[in-house]
Amino acid sequence: MLRDITLGQYYQTDSVIHRLDPRVKISTTLLFIISLFIVDNFAGYIIGALFLAAIIKLSHVPVKFIFKGMKAIYMLLAITMIFNLFLTPGTPIFTLWKLKVTIEGIKTATMMGIRLVFLITGSSIMTLTTTPNQLTDGLESLMNPLKRLNVPVHEISMMMSIALRFIPILLEETDKIMKAQMARGADFESKSLIKKAQSLVPLLVPLFISAFRRAGDLAMAMESRCYRGGEGRTKMKPLIYRKRDFIAYGIVVVYFVLCIIIGKILF
Repeated sequence: MLRDITLGQYYQTDSVIHRLDPRVKISTTLLFIISLFIVDNFAGYIIGALFLAAIIKLSHVPVKFIFKGMKAIYMLLAITMIFNLFLTPGTPIFTLWKLKVTIEGIKTATMMGIRLVFLITGSSIMTLTTTPNQLTDGLESLMNPLKRLNVPVHEISMMMSIALRFIPILLEETDKIMKAQMARGADFESKSLIKKAQSLVPLLVPLFISAFRRAGDLAMAMESRCYRGGEGRTKMKPLIYRKRDFIAYGIVVVYFVLCIIIGKILF
């Protein structure tokens, strides 16, 4: 299950999406996420689904590899849909004990489920097609105006990039610890919530120790290389917008406008 999480991983291949400037991918991902919360009907989500399908096709990342990351959010997806299903007021269809299932609740639960799936998929495509170094450079460039307000832009970008980079590493470490504890008799499959909570103790303690050790090793390695932040640093590969980047911006803007017109105004 843990190995199925794709967020934070990079998939090595050659595609148009991989060759795009990281600033384009970060900006368009944010715009895509915003579009998911602007539309409030299924027409808008159909447009979003077609747009997402086209991006996946152009990325050359296997569909199975992208959607296997959905396994990790099944519980979150189920909880979100159940809460919206039973707690949304409206026209009741039937009643379960004191909980009412309404037409509006079914619509809201379905839309929230679609939003969550699209959001995770879109974010995964960005990290799958962008290396951590590219993400750092892209974030730093986009947040560059904040330097006038004395915001440590380079340090923030570096921390976000390192956090994404360490997601698959910590997941792999968690998987190893779980297997080691299960070999020693630990029960992670118990249905009792108390026993589940107790079984997490021998998992979380070594995981936190390992995470702090890795953080210490990384800090020591950066210090030994005289790392002093972003002030005065130059780029080995400076970011330069190319023709394909402007075309990508144009396509996403057209999608965003179309999403608003068809998804919110016409329906």
